[in-house]
Amino acid sequence: MRRIGILGGTFNPIHIGHLMIAQVVLEKFGLDKVIFVPSFLPPHKSARNVIDARHRLKMVRLAVRGNAHLEVSAFEIKKGGKSYSIDTVRYFQRRYPKTKIFFIIGSDHVRQLHTWRQIKEVVGIVSFIAVYRPGFKAVRSSLPIKSIRISGVHTSSSDIRRRLMTGKTVKHVVLDNVLRYMRKHQLYGMKRS
Repeated sequence: MRRIGILGGTFNPIHIGHLMIAQVVLEKFGLDKVIFVPSFLPPHKSARNVIDARHRLKMVRLAVRGNAHLEVSAFEIKKGGKSYSIDTVRYFQRRYPKTKIFFIIGSDHVRQLHTWRQIKEVVGIVSFIAVYRPGFKAVRSSLPIKSIRISGVHTSSSDIRRRLMTGKTVKHVVLDNVLRYMRKHQLYGMKRS
């Protein structure tokens, strides 16, 4: 049976930590591939600081280019509106029948997981994998969740946006092709050089 992972998020912007999570989970859980699913409008975040979905989608596509085990789905962006996990997992269940689907989440989502829309149905479709970064303690949940600790990159998209807004470099945490795209389109306050 094929095994795929779904890694959803705003990816505002995508960075090396996202790619490391996908690769480590892929290897640790024996997945055939991990599919990045950029959200159109996440239900739990303000749209105020989120750049246009078409730019985020393009940056994710650039970031995974050249890795045969990483893909990108525009499902949530094409659907538009708020992105709810139940809609996404139903889509992937239809698209990949007879496939075991893993839903990869950050450890910060474990506490709120029970509040997600139609979570019992979601749990019936996918297996959750919670990713813990160094310094974060494991969180108990009444839901079945596998977990993995990933050391290495200590960054977040909000850190990257902050650095860019203050004129600091993000080289080595954002891939060069993504950085060129951001500069070309003057995203996050960047200037063309």
